[in-house]
Amino acid sequence: MNLNRLAYFAAVVDTGSFTRAAERLGITKAVVSQQVAQLERDLSSSLLIRTTRRVQPTEAGLVLHARCVKILREAEDAFDELAQAGAEPTGTLRLTAPHDYGVAMVVPVVAAFAARYPACRVEQTLSDQTLDLTSGKMDMAIRVGWLMDSGLQARQIATFAQYLVGAPALIERIGAGRDPEDLVAMPFIANMALREPLLWQFSLGDGAPRSVRAKANIAIDTTPGVLAAVRAGGGLSVLPDFLVADDLAAGRLSRALPTWSLPSGGIYTVYPAARFRPRKVTAFVEMLIAAERKKEAIAAKRDQRERS
Repeated sequence: MNLNRLAYFAAVVDTGSFTRAAERLGITKAVVSQQVAQLERDLSSSLLIRTTRRVQPTEAGLVLHARCVKILREAEDAFDELAQAGAEPTGTLRLTAPHDYGVAMVVPVVAAFAARYPACRVEQTLSDQTLDLTSGKMDMAIRVGWLMDSGLQARQIATFAQYLVGAPALIERIGAGRDPEDLVAMPFIANMALREPLLWQFSLGDGAPRSVRAKANIAIDTTPGVLAAVRAGGGLSVLPDFLVADDLAAGRLSRALPTWSLPSGGIYTVYPAARFRPRKVTAFVEMLIAAERKKEAIAAKRDQRERS
């Protein structure tokens, strides 16, 4: 069997079109159509349902496509492994990251990575859903928060702080608060993307954590939406430092309960289990870690200025 036909077939399923598959592969639509038709004859099975608007896989096509993805990715990994010693990263890097951290930190690194390594192409998915890495469609994921146990390989590359913040005019009107219990009486914006959007634990020095349940006057289902509402003066909310650091430094936001701290979270790179890690992945992670270290150094200098 001509294994190139598997790549042509997978491209058609991925794009939903013979035309777009041909564009992705850099060949003519006629070649893609002929090779996929020959694959169907070889297997004595109909793999695609062709309509005027879209091409969709049959049940047999779905089964074959799932196998194709793994076969093609393993082949790509094998070539990468043989070619990577001392070589520049090449190929397509496919990664996923949460929307808020992805926009704030990952997208700038993606742009710098593409500029540094022109032989690489990056496909980034921004999603707050935990995407399945075992399908073979992603090289890596970036996860933020508290990592659940799984069969995947993970590396913590940084931490982030959480701050209770609000618009300066709002905090001036209601006060910054001295005790976590003060939060109950303050207008609060619940981030419904979180598992527990209203329950928060505050600590003061080495003392025992204090749990407080806020009362939301606004509920929003995305972190960027919560940030926009906080900036607009709609209420206080808990947000990660990588989203609010610039706003705090510029005076667009202020901290409430500033002497109290909230639990820190982790930032992780996550990989499919037992897979070869190609040079494109390791090079990207190196750049992301460097960006995190730069961010931490800037934050440390800012904190030092504020204390002096």
